[in-house]
Amino acid sequence: MIKLRRTTYYLVLHLIVGVCALTSCIEEYNADISAEDSNLLVVEGTICAEQQNKFYLTRTQALNSSASPQSVMGARVSVRGSDGSEYLAQISLGYYACQIGQLNPDVSYYLHIETDGETYESEPQKPLRTEKIANIRGVQNTPTSNIDVLVTPADPFEPSEPNYYMWTYDETWQVYPEYMTTMYYDTEKKEPVYISNPFPWYGWMDAAGSTTTVCASTSYDNQHIKNLKIYDIGRDNVRMFHRYSGLVHQRAISKAEYEYELARRQASTEMGGLFTPLPSALPTNIHCLTSNKHVIGFIGCSMNTSDYRFFLNGSEYAIIHPAGTDTRKWLVNPTVKDCLDMVSQGMYLCEWVIPEMAEDGMLHTAWASLQQLDVRYRYPGAYIEEPDFWSLQENVSY
Repeated sequence: MIKLRRTTYYLVLHLIVGVCALTSCIEEYNADISAEDSNLLVVEGTICAEQQNKFYLTRTQALNSSASPQSVMGARVSVRGSDGSEYLAQISLGYYACQIGQLNPDVSYYLHIETDGETYESEPQKPLRTEKIANIRGVQNTPTSNIDVLVTPADPFEPSEPNYYMWTYDETWQVYPEYMTTMYYDTEKKEPVYISNPFPWYGWMDAAGSTTTVCASTSYDNQHIKNLKIYDIGRDNVRMFHRYSGLVHQRAISKAEYEYELARRQASTEMGGLFTPLPSALPTNIHCLTSNKHVIGFIGCSMNTSDYRFFLNGSEYAIIHPAGTDTRKWLVNPTVKDCLDMVSQGMYLCEWVIPEMAEDGMLHTAWASLQQLDVRYRYPGAYIEEPDFWSLQENVSY
Protein backbone atom coordinates (compact mmCIF):
# COMPACT_ATOMS: atom_id res chain seq x y z
CA MET A 1 0.00 0.00 0.00
CA ILE A 2 1.28 3.47 -0.78
CA LYS A 3 -0.11 6.85 0.05
CA LEU A 4 0.81 10.01 -1.80
CA ARG A 5 -0.14 13.54 -0.86
CA ARG A 6 -1.58 15.47 -3.78
CA THR A 7 0.97 18.28 -3.45
CA THR A 8 3.77 15.72 -3.85
CA TYR A 9 1.77 13.96 -6.55
CA TYR A 10 1.90 17.00 -8.82
CA LEU A 11 5.45 17.96 -7.88
CA VAL A 12 6.83 14.61 -8.98
CA LEU A 13 5.01 14.76 -12.28
CA HIS A 14 6.49 18.16 -13.13
CA LEU A 15 10.09 17.84 -12.05
CA ILE A 16 13.21 17.28 -14.10
CA VAL A 17 16.21 16.14 -12.13
CA GLY A 18 19.06 18.55 -12.78
CA VAL A 19 22.52 18.34 -11.28
CA CYS A 20 22.96 15.80 -8.49
CA ALA A 21 25.86 15.94 -6.01
CA LEU A 22 27.18 13.58 -3.36
CA THR A 23 27.52 15.62 -0.16
CA SER A 24 30.38 13.39 1.01
CA CYS A 25 32.41 13.95 -2.17
CA ILE A 26 34.63 16.86 -3.09
CA GLU A 27 33.94 16.75 -6.80
CA GLU A 28 30.50 17.46 -8.14
CA TYR A 29 28.62 14.81 -10.10
CA ASN A 30 26.91 16.13 -13.22
CA ALA A 31 24.01 14.01 -14.38
CA ASP A 32 24.09 13.30 -18.09
CA ILE A 33 20.63 14.45 -19.14
CA SER A 34 19.81 14.44 -22.82
CA ALA A 35 17.66 17.04 -24.50
CA GLU A 36 15.04 14.35 -24.94
CA ASP A 37 14.50 14.34 -21.16
CA SER A 38 13.55 18.03 -20.98
CA ASN A 39 10.19 19.63 -21.67
CA LEU A 40 8.46 16.26 -21.49
CA LEU A 41 4.72 15.96 -21.97
CA VAL A 42 2.92 15.05 -18.75
CA VAL A 43 -0.50 13.43 -19.07
CA GLU A 44 -2.90 12.85 -16.18
CA GLY A 45 -6.39 11.39 -16.24
CA THR A 46 -8.53 8.28 -16.35
CA ILE A 47 -10.95 6.92 -18.92
CA CYS A 48 -14.11 6.11 -16.98
CA ALA A 49 -17.71 5.39 -17.98
CA GLU A 50 -20.78 7.38 -17.00
CA GLN A 51 -18.99 10.60 -16.05
CA GLN A 52 -17.03 13.57 -17.29
CA ASN A 53 -13.46 12.54 -17.98
CA LYS A 54 -10.73 15.13 -17.29
CA PHE A 55 -7.27 14.99 -18.83
CA TYR A 56 -4.48 17.36 -17.77
CA LEU A 57 -1.63 18.07 -20.22
CA THR A 58 1.45 19.95 -18.99
CA ARG A 59 5.21 20.01 -19.56
CA THR A 60 8.04 19.15 -17.17
CA GLN A 61 10.03 22.04 -15.74
CA ALA A 62 13.45 22.40 -14.20
CA LEU A 63 13.73 21.38 -10.57
CA ASN A 64 14.79 24.91 -9.59
CA SER A 65 11.92 26.55 -11.50
CA SER A 66 9.43 28.47 -9.35
CA ALA A 67 6.87 28.78 -12.14
CA SER A 68 3.63 26.83 -11.96
CA PRO A 69 3.16 24.11 -14.58
CA GLN A 70 1.46 25.53 -17.64
CA SER A 71 -1.32 23.67 -19.41
CA VAL A 72 -0.67 22.53 -22.97
CA MET A 73 -3.10 24.53 -25.09
CA GLY A 74 -4.43 23.85 -28.56
CA ALA A 75 -4.08 20.08 -28.42
CA ARG A 76 -6.55 17.68 -29.99
CA VAL A 77 -7.51 15.15 -27.33
CA SER A 78 -9.99 12.30 -27.65
CA VAL A 79 -10.87 8.93 -26.15
CA ARG A 80 -11.01 6.25 -28.82
CA GLY A 81 -12.23 2.66 -28.85
CA SER A 82 -11.19 -0.38 -30.86
CA ASP A 83 -14.75 -0.43 -32.22
CA GLY A 84 -14.19 2.93 -33.94
CA SER A 85 -15.92 5.03 -31.29
CA GLU A 86 -14.45 8.42 -30.40
CA TYR A 87 -15.18 11.00 -27.72
CA LEU A 88 -13.62 14.37 -28.47
CA ALA A 89 -12.44 16.41 -25.47
CA GLN A 90 -12.80 20.17 -25.19
CA ILE A 91 -10.45 22.49 -23.30
CA SER A 92 -12.00 23.81 -20.08
CA LEU A 93 -10.38 25.51 -17.08
CA GLY A 94 -6.92 24.19 -17.86
CA TYR A 95 -7.90 20.62 -18.66
CA TYR A 96 -9.48 18.65 -21.50
CA ALA A 97 -12.90 17.19 -20.72
CA CYS A 98 -15.29 14.84 -22.47
CA GLN A 99 -18.48 13.19 -21.30
CA ILE A 100 -18.48 9.43 -21.72
CA GLY A 101 -21.54 7.23 -21.37
CA GLN A 102 -21.48 3.45 -21.24
CA LEU A 103 -18.25 1.66 -22.09
CA ASN A 104 -18.32 -1.74 -23.77
CA PRO A 105 -16.47 -4.31 -21.62
CA ASP A 106 -15.33 -6.10 -24.79
CA VAL A 107 -13.84 -2.96 -26.38
CA SER A 108 -10.36 -1.58 -25.69
CA TYR A 109 -10.09 2.18 -25.15
CA TYR A 110 -7.16 4.57 -25.32
CA LEU A 111 -6.35 8.29 -25.18
CA HIS A 112 -5.29 9.99 -28.42
CA ILE A 113 -3.35 13.30 -28.30
CA GLU A 114 -2.12 15.53 -31.09
CA THR A 115 0.01 18.50 -30.04
CA ASP A 116 3.05 20.42 -31.28
CA GLY A 117 3.23 18.28 -34.43
CA GLU A 118 3.43 15.04 -32.48
CA THR A 119 0.88 12.26 -31.91
CA TYR A 120 0.62 10.35 -28.65
CA GLU A 121 -1.54 7.41 -27.62
CA SER A 122 -2.01 5.36 -24.49
CA GLU A 123 -2.03 1.58 -24.73
CA PRO A 124 -5.51 0.21 -25.50
CA GLN A 125 -7.10 -1.52 -22.52
CA LYS A 126 -10.46 -2.93 -21.63
CA PRO A 127 -12.31 -1.13 -18.82
CA LEU A 128 -11.95 -2.68 -15.37
CA ARG A 129 -14.94 -3.28 -13.13
CA THR A 130 -14.76 -1.87 -9.62
CA GLU A 131 -16.40 -3.58 -6.65
CA LYS A 132 -18.56 -1.55 -4.29
CA ILE A 133 -17.16 -0.39 -0.96
CA ALA A 134 -18.49 -2.62 1.79
CA ASN A 135 -17.63 -0.42 4.74
CA ILE A 136 -15.73 2.64 5.92
CA ARG A 137 -15.26 3.47 9.57
CA GLY A 138 -13.35 5.89 11.73
CA VAL A 139 -11.15 4.41 14.46
CA GLN A 140 -9.27 6.17 17.25
CA ASN A 141 -6.88 3.59 18.67
CA THR A 142 -6.02 5.59 21.81
CA PRO A 143 -7.49 8.74 23.37
CA THR A 144 -4.45 10.70 22.16
CA SER A 145 -4.28 9.37 18.59
CA ASN A 146 -5.77 10.71 15.38
CA ILE A 147 -8.90 9.27 13.84
CA ASP A 148 -7.97 6.71 11.19
CA VAL A 149 -10.32 6.21 8.24
CA LEU A 150 -10.39 2.51 7.28
CA VAL A 151 -11.85 1.09 4.06
CA THR A 152 -13.04 -2.42 3.23
CA PRO A 153 -14.02 -3.15 -0.38
CA ALA A 154 -16.75 -5.66 -1.12
CA ASP A 155 -15.77 -9.23 -1.97
CA PRO A 156 -13.52 -9.10 -5.04
CA PHE A 157 -14.82 -10.18 -8.44
CA GLU A 158 -11.70 -12.32 -8.86
CA PRO A 159 -10.86 -13.81 -5.42
CA SER A 160 -8.18 -16.04 -6.93
CA GLU A 161 -6.31 -13.17 -8.59
CA PRO A 162 -4.46 -10.14 -7.16
CA ASN A 163 -6.61 -7.01 -7.07
CA TYR A 164 -5.33 -3.43 -7.23
CA TYR A 165 -7.22 -0.31 -6.13
CA MET A 166 -6.87 3.45 -5.89
CA TRP A 167 -8.73 5.64 -3.38
CA THR A 168 -9.33 9.37 -3.35
CA TYR A 169 -11.83 11.30 -1.26
CA ASP A 170 -13.72 14.54 -0.72
CA GLU A 171 -14.63 16.07 2.63
CA THR A 172 -17.48 18.08 4.14
CA TRP A 173 -17.64 19.18 7.76
CA GLN A 174 -19.79 21.41 9.93
CA VAL A 175 -18.43 24.63 11.39
CA TYR A 176 -19.79 27.02 14.00
CA PRO A 177 -19.11 30.68 14.78
CA GLU A 178 -16.97 31.56 17.76
CA TYR A 179 -19.94 33.27 19.46
CA MET A 180 -23.66 33.61 18.98
CA THR A 181 -25.91 36.47 19.93
CA THR A 182 -29.65 37.02 20.35
CA MET A 183 -29.56 40.82 20.37
CA TYR A 184 -28.26 43.91 18.67
CA TYR A 185 -27.82 47.53 19.72
CA ASP A 186 -30.48 49.75 18.16
CA THR A 187 -28.79 53.06 17.32
CA GLU A 188 -32.14 54.88 17.11
CA LYS A 189 -33.64 53.56 20.31
CA LYS A 190 -30.17 53.61 21.91
CA GLU A 191 -30.83 50.36 23.71
CA PRO A 192 -30.43 46.62 23.17
CA VAL A 193 -33.07 44.80 21.16
CA TYR A 194 -33.60 41.08 21.69
CA ILE A 195 -34.15 38.99 18.54
CA SER A 196 -33.35 35.55 17.22
CA ASN A 197 -29.74 35.07 16.18
CA PRO A 198 -29.16 37.57 13.32
CA PHE A 199 -26.26 35.44 12.06
CA PRO A 200 -26.20 31.85 10.74
CA TRP A 201 -26.14 29.30 13.53
CA TYR A 202 -23.64 27.14 11.63
CA GLY A 203 -22.26 26.37 8.20
CA TRP A 204 -20.34 23.81 6.16
CA MET A 205 -17.00 23.56 4.40
CA ASP A 206 -15.78 21.35 1.56
CA ALA A 207 -12.32 20.20 0.50
CA ALA A 208 -10.72 17.68 -1.81
CA GLY A 209 -8.76 15.05 0.06
CA SER A 210 -5.01 15.64 0.31
CA THR A 211 -3.86 12.06 -0.25
CA THR A 212 -4.22 9.36 -2.90
CA THR A 213 -3.81 5.76 -1.75
CA VAL A 214 -3.21 2.60 -3.76
CA CYS A 215 -2.98 -0.97 -2.51
CA ALA A 216 -2.57 -4.52 -3.77
CA SER A 217 -4.51 -7.41 -2.28
CA THR A 218 -1.60 -9.85 -2.41
CA SER A 219 -1.00 -9.79 1.36
CA TYR A 220 -4.67 -10.33 2.28
CA ASP A 221 -6.58 -13.58 2.68
CA ASN A 222 -8.68 -14.46 -0.37
CA GLN A 223 -7.32 -11.33 -2.09
CA HIS A 224 -9.82 -9.31 -0.01
CA ILE A 225 -8.51 -6.03 1.41
CA LYS A 226 -9.98 -5.25 4.83
CA ASN A 227 -9.71 -2.25 7.16
CA LEU A 228 -7.05 -0.46 5.13
CA LYS A 229 -6.14 3.00 6.44
CA ILE A 230 -6.47 5.51 3.60
CA TYR A 231 -6.09 8.73 5.64
CA ASP A 232 -6.47 10.16 9.11
CA ILE A 233 -7.87 13.29 10.76
CA GLY A 234 -6.16 15.01 13.67
CA ARG A 235 -8.18 15.01 16.88
CA ASP A 236 -7.46 18.73 17.18
CA ASN A 237 -8.61 19.42 13.61
CA VAL A 238 -11.71 21.59 13.09
CA ARG A 239 -13.07 18.86 10.82
CA MET A 240 -13.77 16.72 13.88
CA PHE A 241 -15.18 19.37 16.21
CA HIS A 242 -18.78 18.59 15.22
CA ARG A 243 -20.01 16.38 12.36
CA TYR A 244 -17.83 15.21 9.47
CA SER A 245 -18.66 13.49 6.20
CA GLY A 246 -16.28 11.90 3.72
CA LEU A 247 -17.02 10.70 0.21
CA VAL A 248 -14.50 8.03 -0.76
CA HIS A 249 -13.93 7.13 -4.41
CA GLN A 250 -12.67 3.62 -5.13
CA ARG A 251 -11.35 2.56 -8.54
CA ALA A 252 -9.93 -0.77 -9.63
CA ILE A 253 -6.61 -0.30 -11.40
CA SER A 254 -4.33 -2.58 -13.38
CA LYS A 255 -1.08 -4.01 -12.08
CA ALA A 256 0.76 -1.73 -14.51
CA GLU A 257 -0.92 1.39 -13.13
CA TYR A 258 -0.20 0.20 -9.60
CA GLU A 259 3.49 -0.23 -10.45
CA TYR A 260 3.52 3.24 -12.01
CA GLU A 261 2.19 4.68 -8.73
CA LEU A 262 4.85 2.77 -6.79
CA ALA A 263 7.60 4.14 -9.01
CA ARG A 264 6.29 7.66 -8.69
CA ARG A 265 6.17 7.27 -4.92
CA GLN A 266 9.80 6.14 -4.91
CA ALA A 267 10.79 9.09 -7.06
CA SER A 268 9.09 11.49 -4.65
CA THR A 269 10.84 10.09 -1.56
CA GLU A 270 14.26 9.97 -3.23
CA MET A 271 13.90 13.21 -5.20
CA GLY A 272 17.24 14.82 -5.88
CA GLY A 273 19.34 11.80 -4.95
CA LEU A 274 22.12 10.44 -7.12
CA PHE A 275 20.16 7.32 -7.99
CA THR A 276 16.80 9.03 -8.44
CA PRO A 277 15.35 7.84 -11.75
CA LEU A 278 14.83 10.43 -14.42
CA PRO A 279 11.19 11.14 -15.16
CA SER A 280 11.59 9.39 -18.50
CA ALA A 281 12.54 6.22 -16.60
CA LEU A 282 9.15 6.03 -14.88
CA PRO A 283 6.88 3.33 -16.31
CA THR A 284 4.20 4.67 -18.60
CA ASN A 285 1.55 3.37 -20.99
CA ILE A 286 1.60 6.52 -23.16
CA HIS A 287 3.86 6.65 -26.20
CA CYS A 288 4.72 9.09 -28.97
CA LEU A 289 3.85 7.59 -32.35
CA THR A 290 5.70 10.13 -34.46
CA SER A 291 9.09 10.30 -32.71
CA ASN A 292 11.06 8.82 -29.80
CA LYS A 293 9.97 11.51 -27.34
CA HIS A 294 9.27 10.28 -23.83
CA VAL A 295 5.99 10.88 -22.00
CA ILE A 296 5.23 10.94 -18.28
CA GLY A 297 1.92 9.63 -17.00
CA PHE A 298 -0.43 6.71 -17.02
CA ILE A 299 -3.98 6.48 -18.36
CA GLY A 300 -6.21 3.96 -16.62
CA CYS A 301 -9.52 2.66 -17.93
CA SER A 302 -12.45 1.89 -15.64
CA MET A 303 -15.97 0.65 -16.16
CA ASN A 304 -17.06 2.50 -13.03
CA THR A 305 -15.97 4.23 -9.84
CA SER A 306 -17.53 3.14 -6.56
CA ASP A 307 -18.36 5.82 -3.99
CA TYR A 308 -19.13 5.57 -0.29
CA ARG A 309 -20.39 8.40 1.90
CA PHE A 310 -19.79 8.09 5.62
CA PHE A 311 -20.27 10.25 8.69
CA LEU A 312 -18.26 10.78 11.88
CA ASN A 313 -19.50 12.61 14.98
CA GLY A 314 -16.86 14.43 17.00
CA SER A 315 -18.73 13.69 20.24
CA GLU A 316 -17.89 9.99 19.82
CA TYR A 317 -14.13 10.58 19.89
CA ALA A 318 -11.58 12.13 22.23
CA ILE A 319 -11.38 15.48 20.48
CA ILE A 320 -9.28 18.47 21.57
CA HIS A 321 -11.32 21.66 21.28
CA PRO A 322 -9.79 25.15 21.36
CA ALA A 323 -9.31 26.76 24.74
CA GLY A 324 -12.45 28.59 25.85
CA THR A 325 -10.91 32.02 26.39
CA ASP A 326 -13.42 34.85 26.06
CA THR A 327 -12.06 37.08 23.31
CA ARG A 328 -15.00 39.45 23.14
CA LYS A 329 -14.53 43.08 24.09
CA TRP A 330 -16.20 43.92 27.42
CA LEU A 331 -17.29 47.42 28.45
CA VAL A 332 -18.36 48.22 31.99
CA ASN A 333 -20.98 50.97 32.52
CA PRO A 334 -20.72 52.13 28.88
CA THR A 335 -22.34 55.40 27.92
CA VAL A 336 -24.63 55.70 24.92
CA LYS A 337 -21.69 57.25 23.07
CA ASP A 338 -19.54 54.23 23.94
CA CYS A 339 -22.16 51.89 22.49
CA LEU A 340 -22.56 53.99 19.36
CA ASP A 341 -18.78 54.00 18.93
CA MET A 342 -18.70 50.21 19.13
CA VAL A 343 -21.38 49.96 16.43
CA SER A 344 -19.49 52.44 14.22
CA GLN A 345 -16.39 50.25 14.56
CA GLY A 346 -18.35 47.29 13.18
CA MET A 347 -18.79 45.57 16.54
CA TYR A 348 -21.95 43.71 17.50
CA LEU A 349 -23.61 43.47 20.89
CA CYS A 350 -23.52 39.99 22.43
CA GLU A 351 -24.25 40.44 26.14
CA TRP A 352 -26.12 43.08 28.16
CA VAL A 353 -25.82 42.26 31.84
CA ILE A 354 -27.92 44.70 33.84
CA PRO A 355 -26.63 46.00 37.22
CA GLU A 356 -29.21 43.94 39.11
CA MET A 357 -27.68 40.77 37.69
CA ALA A 358 -24.02 41.73 38.10
CA GLU A 359 -22.04 41.08 41.28
CA ASP A 360 -20.59 44.59 41.27
CA GLY A 361 -23.93 46.26 40.53
CA MET A 362 -22.72 47.76 37.25
CA LEU A 363 -23.80 47.35 33.64
CA HIS A 364 -21.61 44.93 31.69
CA THR A 365 -21.67 44.64 27.88
CA ALA A 366 -19.81 42.29 25.52
CA TRP A 367 -19.09 43.07 21.87
CA ALA A 368 -17.81 40.86 19.07
CA SER A 369 -16.71 41.33 15.48
CA LEU A 370 -18.29 39.93 12.34
CA GLN A 371 -15.45 37.38 12.13
CA GLN A 372 -16.45 36.06 15.54
CA LEU A 373 -20.20 35.90 14.89
CA ASP A 374 -20.63 34.93 11.24
CA VAL A 375 -19.28 31.50 10.35
CA ARG A 376 -18.71 32.62 6.74
CA TYR A 377 -16.18 35.21 7.93
CA ARG A 378 -14.57 32.99 10.52
CA TYR A 379 -13.97 30.25 7.96
CA PRO A 380 -13.44 31.66 4.46
CA GLY A 381 -15.16 29.37 2.01
CA ALA A 382 -17.87 28.30 4.46
CA TYR A 383 -21.45 28.29 3.20
CA ILE A 384 -24.82 28.10 4.98
CA GLU A 385 -26.95 26.14 2.48
CA GLU A 386 -27.28 22.66 3.94
CA PRO A 387 -25.84 19.95 1.64
CA ASP A 388 -28.51 17.63 0.31
CA PHE A 389 -26.85 14.59 1.90
CA TRP A 390 -26.46 16.10 5.37
CA SER A 391 -29.80 14.76 6.60
CA LEU A 392 -28.66 11.16 6.03
CA GLN A 393 -28.40 9.20 9.24
CA GLU A 394 -26.53 6.21 7.84
CA ASN A 395 -23.57 5.62 5.56
CA VAL A 396 -24.38 5.06 1.91
CA SER A 397 -22.62 2.98 -0.76
CA TYR A 398 -23.07 4.17 -4.36
